Amino acid sequence: MRRVCDSSIRVRIDSDTKERASKALDRMGLSISDAVRLLLVRIAEDGRFPFDLEVPNARTRKAMVELEEGGGISKTSIKDAFADLGL
Repeated sequence: MRRVCDSSIRVRIDSDTKERASKALDRMGLSISDAVRLLLVRIAEDGRFPFDLEVPNARTRKAMVELEEGGGISKTSIKDAFADLGL
């Protein structure tokens, strides 16, 4: 049974992401509207996101911020990294 599309949504996203997604979807024969519709139908039918969302925990987020701000350590080999850790 075909559903009547009688509702619309508006999504805000940066232009670069929109353009890259549009090109990728076009190669698949889909529009952005098709992709959003498919996503929402799956969520409605399954009651969950169609793929796992991995959100970093507080410790990982803190480490990510530290690295973005130029912190952390850098090693040229895993052997050197393990040596620094006493392993």
